[in-house]
This record gives sequence, C-alpha cells and structure tokens, in this order.
Amino acid sequence: MTIRLLIADDQALVRGALAALLDLEPDLEVVSEVGRGDEVVEAVRSTKPDVALLDVEMPGLDGIEAAAALRRAVPEVRVLMVTTFGRPGYLRRAMEAGAAGFVVKDTPAAQLADAVRRVHQGLRVVDPSLAAETLVAGTSPLTARESDVLRAAREGGTVADIARGLHLSEGTVRNHLSAAIGKTGARTRAEAARIAIDNGWL
Repeated sequence: MTIRLLIADDQALVRGALAALLDLEPDLEVVSEVGRGDEVVEAVRSTKPDVALLDVEMPGLDGIEAAAALRRAVPEVRVLMVTTFGRPGYLRRAMEAGAAGFVVKDTPAAQLADAVRRVHQGLRVVDPSLAAETLVAGTSPLTARESDVLRAAREGGTVADIARGLHLSEGTVRNHLSAAIGKTGARTRAEAARIAIDNGWL
C-alpha cells in the first residue's frame, strides 16, 4: 500500500529535497507540494494525501495553525511537523493543534520515512530530545491575549498601533505588555517577544 504525502515548506530547495528523498521509498508517494500554510487545506482537499508534512514557519499560516485548520477541515489526514526549529513550546502547541508527530529537519532520511509510516499507522512520533526539553520547559506562562499583544509588538508598532490592530484600549495593551515582560523576565517588550519566540510560545 502506498502512503500519499503532502509537503508544505516555504523554502523550495528544502521542499524539493524532502520530496525527492521520500519519493525514493517504495511505499511513499509525494502527491502535492505547497509553499504557504494557507494553501495546505485546499491542496489536501484536491490531492487527498494520507499524511501532511508541515514546516512550522511559513507565510500565510504557520504550520501549527495549518495543522489546526486541517484537523477542522479534513480530520482523517495525519500531520507530521518537520521543522528546523526544535523549540519546546512549538512541540506542545503542535500537539495541541492536532499534529501526530514532530521531528527536526536534520533527521536522517530513513528515520523520517519511518516517522511518516508510524504517523500513518496512527502512532505518535516525537523527537526524544525535544520531548525531554518540553517536559523541563513546561507550558507557556503567557495568556492568549498577552501572546496576541506580544505578536503585535514584535512588528514594532506603537502602543496605539497595537491597540487599534487588536481592538483594545491603550491601557489594556500596556497592562498585557507589562504582564508579558514580567512573566518572561525581560526588560523590554522586544526582549519579551524574543524570549517567547525562542521558547516557541509565539
């Protein structure tokens, strides 16, 4: 039986290399490749893969958001996250979004193919060192709204810009930024955003 695959990665070279490697396996067939997270659901509907391999960082929607969208739209498709960034917070968020597996891109080809097969069988596959880091790191200390405000702050706008974009008062934005700075142990909102990104909380 052939396992049909979709690969989503915004780097064409990486996407092509993954497709070429996986197509060498006799039981795997890459049926679709996309470069944006917001193209994943439509591509899955049109090409009907069994497993979707998603990068975390993509334009349109990131891979974690794309995994959640797939779970809502086409829940029978299994998701394996394949990413350069093995951040503990990413693993937790990906699993909460419905991903069945999480591996890093420097995984040897044979191991990646085996991870695809195991995910297809209904098993969970997680990079062991990342799983250990995730247990140590714990969950994000940020609330959903604090995360929203930090994401907006990352773009470098003023408090007024953030307030307009999120439909909040400036005072509320300042309170959320202050809380996020305190929880991350940062000195500035830019540093708080960087710490949150490094931990995979955003």
